[in-house]
Amino acid sequence: MRKKLKLAFGRINQETNALSTVLTTLDDFKATHFVDGADLLHSCERSATELKSMFKNAELSGFVQQAKKKDVDVVPLLSAWAVPAGPLTRACFDTLVGGLCAKLATAGHLDGVYLALHGAMNVQDLPLPLEQSPESEIVRRVRLVVGDAMPVAVSLDLHGNLCRSLIEQCTLIQAYQTNPHRDHAAVGARCARLLIDTVAGRIRPVMAWRTLPMILGGGNTLDFLPPLRGIFSRMKALEKDERVLGTSLFTVHPWNNHHELGWSTLVVTDALRDPDAAFADVAADELARRAWDVRHQLPPNFKSPSEAIERARRRRLLRKTGVVVFSDASDVVSAGSAGENTLLLEPLIAATDLVSYATLRDPSLVDTLFKTTHAGEFVDVTLGQKLDPTRGKRLTAHAKVERLGSVHAVGRFAVLRINSMHLVVVEGPALAMRPSYYKDAGLDPWKADVIVVKNFFPFLLFFAPLLRDVVFVRTAGITDFDASFALTFAAPVHPRDRVEDWRPTDKRRRSLPRQKTASSSTAEHQGIA
Repeated sequence: MRKKLKLAFGRINQETNALSTVLTTLDDFKATHFVDGADLLHSCERSATELKSMFKNAELSGFVQQAKKKDVDVVPLLSAWAVPAGPLTRACFDTLVGGLCAKLATAGHLDGVYLALHGAMNVQDLPLPLEQSPESEIVRRVRLVVGDAMPVAVSLDLHGNLCRSLIEQCTLIQAYQTNPHRDHAAVGARCARLLIDTVAGRIRPVMAWRTLPMILGGGNTLDFLPPLRGIFSRMKALEKDERVLGTSLFTVHPWNNHHELGWSTLVVTDALRDPDAAFADVAADELARRAWDVRHQLPPNFKSPSEAIERARRRRLLRKTGVVVFSDASDVVSAGSAGENTLLLEPLIAATDLVSYATLRDPSLVDTLFKTTHAGEFVDVTLGQKLDPTRGKRLTAHAKVERLGSVHAVGRFAVLRINSMHLVVVEGPALAMRPSYYKDAGLDPWKADVIVVKNFFPFLLFFAPLLRDVVFVRTAGITDFDASFALTFAAPVHPRDRVEDWRPTDKRRRSLPRQKTASSSTAEHQGIA
């Protein structure tokens, strides 16, 4: 009887904003998503929810369900996901990777491994050579357990950053092909199909990639609108070729502190049909040229708070059937900001003719309110400049405590009414991107004129039924696109610097000499850290 294939799967995922002073600890993962063993396997069933409060079916669900269709056994390792914020502490990183590797070491015989990573993780006090990244360090430590011959498939967010070490250590890499992301499960299923076919000997993946000295471009970067629609359409056309196993475009997270940060293209072909990756190399180069051609189409200019409020006022008829959504683009929590910006709150408080819902992260205030007040009482509060005293503006207000409660992921919360604004003050991340964020706080989104989100793109999908207008608002914060210009790069990058040709940087990055990592120990590799 033919022996069934056996594949292990797991996740360590966090998108880091290197400008944030709010470090990410193990508690942040445990508060958001941290499961393993039988619980992880159950969460990946079609009828279950893989990422509570986030996604019903994501990468691991897609992987598991596809593997089961192919009659393949799967071994759950661990799945850890945290809300974007500042860098992981070294202790957090070593504990997560050590735990993953420890479970891998006791999994018995395996035929392959699948890892759902992000690609924009930063770790405090983790010295790595330029050709490496935290994600490549994860794969390196996994390979110390399973060996160099074991097929390892990795999926990444399309805002991930490719580096040479990651390419060399993975059997294959696949990325999301949508922005806003809506193909999480699909990319997991694709990795399952390719990993199974690789183990069975039906295909032999080879990868070709290009990297560009470019951190911004492509306009709004939505896959279904110009200027990126043409590139994604070309990727789909390439995938119709029998030689091609997958294509990826990485538009990076611009607040990532990797010194070799930049857009990348990746093409995976089957070496049985594309010896020496000749077609993969040509296709990766073509996609890179197309990406470079849209570099001068930068993100649109955003409105000031006063301009946004005046626009909302003019939408009087539209507000009768829905809401105007303000994206606080300078304080995007889903891009790693702290979520304590008051520069949009202040003018909303003054706009007493508009009913607005907004949010702010302030753990100390929530704790004080829970200890000293009850719903219906009035309090004087000070908001802002607590998580990061160097940014933003401190704001004082007289508020009515409308509600106290607790919700998964954000922890305890207090709803304050200040004039016509309802402010949800949260203990954990102020990840306002769905109507349910405000519903969970007892607020009816249909009764608002203006709702503030702390998100760039996915909210467009979630708010679609009640969204009547969208205004991206710029105040001042660490998710302003030009805030990333303060980071250190190994060479000039567009658009901060003048760059005439992408090829010299690409050639250098793809040929960086291998250096010994300064980060590991035997204990860490064995999961003892």
